[in-house]
Amino acid sequence: MRMTEFDLAKFRDFRNMIDFLHEWFPMETSKLDGMISDSLETIAMAFLGSFLGLLIALPISFAAAKNTASSSFLYQFTRIILSFMRSIPEIVFGLILLTVLGLGPFPAVLAILFHNIGVLGKLISELIESSDPGPKEALEAVGAKRWFAYLFSILPQIWPNVLSHYFYRLEVAIRTSLILGFIGGGGIGQRLFIDFKTFQYSSVSMDVFIIMVIVICVDLLGSYVRNKVI
Repeated sequence: MRMTEFDLAKFRDFRNMIDFLHEWFPMETSKLDGMISDSLETIAMAFLGSFLGLLIALPISFAAAKNTASSSFLYQFTRIILSFMRSIPEIVFGLILLTVLGLGPFPAVLAILFHNIGVLGKLISELIESSDPGPKEALEAVGAKRWFAYLFSILPQIWPNVLSHYFYRLEVAIRTSLILGFIGGGGIGQRLFIDFKTFQYSSVSMDVFIIMVIVICVDLLGSYVRNKVI
């Protein structure tokens, strides 16, 4: 607490906070079309980065699980790669890619993609390791190939949890895309950063409101899909 200067007494004067929040209202609606367009770009960035991350992480996770990896070397090597990708935050990937590829949503999508491969690869590999081996052994006993046994015995068991992890990562990706917008990744995050820096607080309040609606809608969609699958 000493190192972080943790002091609740700093909240004793709310006057500055009240004056600051007073400038947020009424919300700016004249720029709503542009805000919605930027919001759709943010959703597209988060969805594409998360979806492609899932598609790539799913086969990799079988190599990162002890019970499905073809060799100990492949298992250890894959786990190290996933740990490396997971250890680098999206904003670091974003800073590197934005420097190399230029400003815009494409580097932000790649940053979300790379980090999600590491996170989803680890989560799905742990689901695979905890799956029931009985169905896989039964399929292999009747002559099914290994990949066929994995596809039709393990994947159905873990699929509801895979979807749960995916929608959580999608929510995280939406928030991450906002931060990437601060460094030039586009979307509603970049608009929020510009509005804040130019003291357009009534526009900031509308940006924040739209972001809240997006996150709530994604959460409701994830719950609906999970209930349908389960």
